[in-house]
Amino acid sequence: MGDATEEAARAEDRDYKGRFKLRGRSLRQHAARGTLINSAFLLLISLLGFLKGFALAGLLDPDDYGIWGIIVVAFGTLTWLKQVGIGDKYIQQDEEDQELAFQKAFTLELYFTLLFTLALGLLTPLLALLYGEPRIIAPALVTLLVLPAGALQTPLWAYYRKMEFGRQRMLQSVDPLVGLVASVVLAALGMGVWALVLGLLAGAWSAALVSVLASPHKLRLRFERGSLHSYASYSWPLFIASGGSLVIAQTSMICGEDAVGLAGAGAITLAAQVTQLTDKVDSIMTGTLYPAICAVRDRTDLLFESFVKSNRLSLMWAMPFGVSLALFAPDLVHHVIGDKWEEAIPLLQVMGITAAVAHLGYNWDAYFRARGDTKPMAVASVAAMVAFLLVGIPGLYLEGLDGFALGLWAQALVHVVVRFHFLGRLFDGFDLTPHAIRAVTPLVPPVACVLLVRLVEHGGERSATQAALELLLYGALTAVSTWLIEGRLLREAVRYLRPAAAAS
Repeated sequence: MGDATEEAARAEDRDYKGRFKLRGRSLRQHAARGTLINSAFLLLISLLGFLKGFALAGLLDPDDYGIWGIIVVAFGTLTWLKQVGIGDKYIQQDEEDQELAFQKAFTLELYFTLLFTLALGLLTPLLALLYGEPRIIAPALVTLLVLPAGALQTPLWAYYRKMEFGRQRMLQSVDPLVGLVASVVLAALGMGVWALVLGLLAGAWSAALVSVLASPHKLRLRFERGSLHSYASYSWPLFIASGGSLVIAQTSMICGEDAVGLAGAGAITLAAQVTQLTDKVDSIMTGTLYPAICAVRDRTDLLFESFVKSNRLSLMWAMPFGVSLALFAPDLVHHVIGDKWEEAIPLLQVMGITAAVAHLGYNWDAYFRARGDTKPMAVASVAAMVAFLLVGIPGLYLEGLDGFALGLWAQALVHVVVRFHFLGRLFDGFDLTPHAIRAVTPLVPPVACVLLVRLVEHGGERSATQAALELLLYGALTAVSTWLIEGRLLREAVRYLRPAAAAS
């Protein structure tokens, strides 16, 4: 993405070390096309997940869902530790023999996955004891078989590295499609919780099969001590970073239930799920750009340009969404999800602002991973974890959900400060202040207008119609002010979506 001259832009359209087949598109156009493909895939996954949940809710008993929920929570957070960056390192490398490079990465991924599966298998009885539910043991052990299936889907990394997103996502779509059909059929046959377990396995192993058959490289085990050292030095900081996130998630739930009861823990879960929507756009954009970032990792000027502009684009969604949650959380509770969640309103408001601020430079880690420097992620994660433990946990016990919200704010603030410290080193004194001002400025008119309308209303009980009209006003003014301030960048992004022939 850039303001470079046409001649310079065309000079960048070369085949970066054999990575990409651009087919007449510039790398910028190719990345924009990939963003559309990945967005469509995310929409498909979300739709299938909704259909699956809706269908199974009518076919399964609440107890079955309860058992499955424990398994998902217990294993879902622990599997964060498995995200040690083997795939990221494979995308980042530029070895001459790409088939050999793939086989070495596949070998390490398979070995680590098998060890991790064995470790979780040994932990399963302990988890059952911790949750006081021995019925989870058998389905949990069978669920672990999904992990080796994931390792056999590593051929998708090769398509991802080459930014062949259409092929990658087509193969990945097998998992949710097969999983949906299998789960619903088995639930209709009265399989209970096993419908969820076996449906998950059916989807994962079907995707593994088609990935192996479609692999552009032969799947062979190639172990080299030098490769182990290279991957280990890249991965251990990411393991620590995942551990920091794991500690925050687990202590939030365990201490939340202990300090404010099950309802309070539910409020924490609800707020987390709502604010996670701010990550959607950023995850699509960052994931799409990562192979391109790896290809130009030695061009600091291009890295800086793509970082600033991609972050500005993602903030156009994250910042308005977070602020709108702070403004309209009471309406969301009273008119949508119900007054039973009233105690979650202050937490939702604080987490909305926190999520917005936390997205300043949110995609920073992709640039450090692309350059093989993963230590900053470990430092930022540990610093944020310490801030949360020092502020959030005591605050939870002293002030309930309000104190917990303060801890989340401290965690986000520390993480932003640390990430911009490292970004300043990478991009020669990059300054957070103008970056933040540019992100906040489009929101000044809509927020001011909404607050003015509420002042004129003189308080009182608000109807759903009033809330909806205010939300429409907020959205319309945000769109107009964003276009006035960021119109040039938006027009540039739209140009990259044009077909190659039209753009040339």
